[in-house]
Amino acid sequence: MILIGTAGVLLLATPAVADPRAEIRGALDADLRAQLVRAVGEVDGAPSNRFEARRRARGALQAAEALLRSEGYYQPVLEDEVEGEDAPVAIVNVTPGRRFELAAIQVVWTEPAPDEVTADAVRGEVGLTPGQAGRAGDIISAEGRLVAGLARRGYADATAQPRRVVVDHTAFTVQPSFRIAAGALVRLDGVRLETTSRTNSDWVAGLAPWSEGEIYDPEDVAELERRLVDTGVYDSVGVALSPGEQANADGNRPVIVTLTDRPRRILEAGATFSTAEGSGLDLIWTWHNRFGRADTLVWQARAADVDSRLGLALSLPHWRRPGESLELSGALLNEDTDAYRRTAVALSADLQQRLGKTSHVSFGLGLDAGKYDENRFDPLTRMPVNFDRDLLILTARGSGYLDRSDDPLDPTSGWRLTASAQPTAVTGEDTTLFIRTEAQVTGYLPLQDGARTVLAGRLRIGSIIGGEELTVPSDRLFYSGGGGSVRGFEYQGAGPQLPDNTPRGGLSLFETSVEIRRNVWRNFQAVAFVDAGAIGFQATPNFNNLRYGAGIGVRYRLPFGPIRADIAFPLDRRDGDADFQIYVSIGQAF
Repeated sequence: MILIGTAGVLLLATPAVADPRAEIRGALDADLRAQLVRAVGEVDGAPSNRFEARRRARGALQAAEALLRSEGYYQPVLEDEVEGEDAPVAIVNVTPGRRFELAAIQVVWTEPAPDEVTADAVRGEVGLTPGQAGRAGDIISAEGRLVAGLARRGYADATAQPRRVVVDHTAFTVQPSFRIAAGALVRLDGVRLETTSRTNSDWVAGLAPWSEGEIYDPEDVAELERRLVDTGVYDSVGVALSPGEQANADGNRPVIVTLTDRPRRILEAGATFSTAEGSGLDLIWTWHNRFGRADTLVWQARAADVDSRLGLALSLPHWRRPGESLELSGALLNEDTDAYRRTAVALSADLQQRLGKTSHVSFGLGLDAGKYDENRFDPLTRMPVNFDRDLLILTARGSGYLDRSDDPLDPTSGWRLTASAQPTAVTGEDTTLFIRTEAQVTGYLPLQDGARTVLAGRLRIGSIIGGEELTVPSDRLFYSGGGGSVRGFEYQGAGPQLPDNTPRGGLSLFETSVEIRRNVWRNFQAVAFVDAGAIGFQATPNFNNLRYGAGIGVRYRLPFGPIRADIAFPLDRRDGDADFQIYVSIGQAF
């Protein structure tokens, strides 16, 4: 209600009309004219008299002259004037004249100069060519590239001294002369931790991507900062090279790290409700940095219609080497879905290795022991059958996630790929071996400039190899339907069903989705989508029982990602299917 009310107020408000400070006249190309209009700026309302119009014209002339000089026009002819008596108009007539060009660029090193190899390499990165337009912005950027190039090659204290720029009005040239103080070549010592945090200083030192005595590289310092930020347990992270006077006896300089811990313990409570999955209450108690190595220990209690649990999870980032995380978890589970009921103990250990900033691979083991109450379908008798059995399940699992999209919660371009394989051994009152495989790819294509309209697509395929429908535990079978699957159907409700409407899990899965996302007003986005899914009873996907859902939705964009609200309808509704489903969550559907 708050969002709707605010939107209504904004729609009723009348925006103030802004006028240009002065009209720009003259024979100008479109780009230069647009730059002059932006430089002159806007004011609220037209001038009330000729005196005010004259004052605006003179101010606009000064702004136009500054812009022209910065663009290489050093001999413009500018004239301010006022037209009209009752409705005076401020005008600036512009004749830009000939554009000046760059002459040979000079780079002067102040003592101490960098080594010759570095000096030549940095000069090659200036990016200025004699004969190009003598733009002030290009000259300033070139100076910045000189300093940055030195810093990347170990000259951390490099600075730019006052430059000298000669404008030759006879030859119509601009000749910049850069004066650069490179400073001494910097070699690195270790890491010095300056903080009241519980974090172990030796652990932080082990994250440094350099060895003592290596030449300074700002990217290495930035990587150390990223590794600390990625742990998620610090409110702030600072990583910087120490001043020169703090060098050790060998002349090497340490990198200073400052950390501010998040609160050591955070207690959170939450409630969820879904027309597809029912309601639930969560209590989560998080401990940060309990063992002094940016670890996170999470205690969870959840009471819900579908998935209730008491659990504990420990995350150890950068476990044996940077980018490698160890995830340990254990939980008491009580799952009550339409397809099965399960009471179990679940233990797992996973090792994840980051690849780049957003991708990773992981390997792990899982052990589940519990009681299964399952309504199943016997392919031989073609009749429902009930299983009540105790099972012990050992799972080896490997997965990979490759992200080439532009945003984790609201992507507008690029693609993502997820793939997993889970060799599984089942023993107890039934014995079987199988491999559960699954892959999903999503893609995002902007259809207009600024990604105002985005076409998004999803394809998901799954297969269980080596198992039979009756021997594979119900929680390892594939189901389709729900907010992250085929919208318009209940959770697990898009696949085949038994006569009592119990979802029938399968040995293969096929799902696909297409969405059109359109920015409509301010932070609001409208969405239209079609989803489809099919469950098969062989290892290869079967498209004979494809089910379709379609709907519309709205997104409200916030700094951390969009809030999503969708309403979806089953296109081939069966007896027992709801007329529609509503989904509310954070982030896009995929």
